[in-house]
Amino acid sequence: MILYSQLIFYSLKVNKNKNLINWPFTKNNYILFAIATLTILLGYYLMASGEVNSFQSVNIAPTLLVIGYLILIPLSIFYKK
Repeated sequence: MILYSQLIFYSLKVNKNKNLINWPFTKNNYILFAIATLTILLGYYLMASGEVNSFQSVNIAPTLLVIGYLILIPLSIFYKK
């Protein structure tokens, strides 16, 4: 049975001295992920603060959630410089 820590260890490239060579995420990936998280939080806030059938709750908030979940988070994962 393979442990979770072993999966992480084997997913990274390791040289002969057991030093990590390459981590796939850079500062830009984390910045994009933070922007995605803030966009999603803003979407949920707008959805909760608006009236039930208001333009804000029905159009703006779901659009922000779709952008955050379907565009920004995958972009932050797959972005390579």
